[in-house]
Amino acid sequence: MISLILTGVWALLVSVTGPLGHIVPGMAAQLPAPAAIEQPAPDDLAKKAFAATNAGDFATAEGYWTQLIDRLPDNAALWSNRGNSRVSQNKLEAAIADYNKAIELAPDAPDPYLNRGTALEGLGQYGAAIADYNRVLELDPRDAAGYNNRGNAEAGLGQWEAAVADYRQAADLAPDYAFARANCALALYQTGQTEDAIRTMRNLVRKYPKFPDMRAALTAVLWEQGQRGEAESNWVAVVGLDSRYRDISWVGSVRRWPPKMVSALDKFLHLQ
Repeated sequence: MISLILTGVWALLVSVTGPLGHIVPGMAAQLPAPAAIEQPAPDDLAKKAFAATNAGDFATAEGYWTQLIDRLPDNAALWSNRGNSRVSQNKLEAAIADYNKAIELAPDAPDPYLNRGTALEGLGQYGAAIADYNRVLELDPRDAAGYNNRGNAEAGLGQWEAAVADYRQAADLAPDYAFARANCALALYQTGQTEDAIRTMRNLVRKYPKFPDMRAALTAVLWEQGQRGEAESNWVAVVGLDSRYRDISWVGSVRRWPPKMVSALDKFLHLQ
């Protein structure tokens, strides 16, 4: 399943003396700096960090966040954003340490709990991740990502009915949240609700024709149902969009499809 890390809400959160989430105009000029060295303003460093993130250069982004933390160590958003850059490099323990610091500084902000939950999932600590997602939903009961991610952690524990309920809640709260609906479709198939699963997959492919996850899912379930022509047609699209679905270990351990879905795709890949 796909768990969401939030960065947008905390974008450019580098205020010098203002509250979390706001840039204080003109304050960067008040930062002390050696006379002989002109240091970049915090907002410039943050922009560079986000640009590096968007380019997939997470190590460089981490370096910029570290520079900002050195200058503004009490800004929770900076710690959370550095944690995100570390998760993207699979530095999960280091990321959790950053999220812990962000939570210490801003205990009522939901994003660090959400992001720490994602890192905990990566370590297979699904119960601890659920506790973090529960805290997110206590702080913001309408947080769609909190429901989706909790569903993923429940799926990790094999609690598929609970996962379906959370995915549905996420999709109800955010109707365009395609991955919540996709996760729901996969979990529905796992629980034996095949018709609902296929209907959801078809609806997603109709709305998002270039959604490889759901085209691969349709390939698997249609092949298993004997609808081989349509299955192969969807697979042609998958291969052109995302070749990782050829790797069944990636589908199971990284994308984290449910076991029945992994088995169905494996049968297709081996023409069984």
